[in-house]
Amino acid sequence: MTAAKQEWKTKVAQAAAGALPQAAWSFDEARLAVTLFYFPQAAMTGDIDNIVKLTLDAMIPSVYLDDSLVDRVLVQRFGPEAGAAFSNPSDTLVEALGSEDPILYIRVDTVPEEPVF
Repeated sequence: MTAAKQEWKTKVAQAAAGALPQAAWSFDEARLAVTLFYFPQAAMTGDIDNIVKLTLDAMIPSVYLDDSLVDRVLVQRFGPEAGAAFSNPSDTLVEALGSEDPILYIRVDTVPEEPVF
């Protein structure tokens, strides 16, 4: 693994651990949906799909015990030239949007029982 990929995984793992209380638990059986919104501060040279596996792997074991629990992934890049508007964003997302650093917003939910088609 390249140094840049390992650095990405380390940052995600540290952020996940820092966002959860010390006595937090990890999902161990629930089926999960993960939303990733990436806000680079400059034009991104790589493909957006390259960050998905690194990010999912980095959240083991602080968020879930195994990334095979993830059934659904929604990922989108919001380049600085496009701007982004959200209806009813969370406080965390509002804070991230105001940052001058690149931001990866991650949300993990249990997957609803109903199909999406």
